[in-house]
Amino acid sequence: MPRPRKNCRCRPHHGDRVFKPRSIPMSRLTAINLTLSELEAMRHCDLDGLDQEAAGRNMAVSRGTVQRLLKSGRAKVLQALIHSKALIIAKGDHHETLRTD
Repeated sequence: MPRPRKNCRCRPHHGDRVFKPRSIPMSRLTAINLTLSELEAMRHCDLDGLDQEAAGRNMAVSRGTVQRLLKSGRAKVLQALIHSKALIIAKGDHHETLRTD
């Protein structure tokens, strides 16, 4: 039996949830789901400039987990951009949302 997943701490996402190529109807596109955890890892490392260790502390997960989230998230974004697919930011099953008041 696999170990249960640990919850990631993520900021809420208030922006658009779907990004798609212009002029192609959504019904003709393949959708790729990007989890909130993957987005949060990319936000910390790529946008905020944190290293994986610091991002892991902020998200309450290990550095290895951040590394796996970055690898899968970046691959999904590139696949959507290069192959003209829709990218949907999905609220993951295993996360807790941080308040930003």
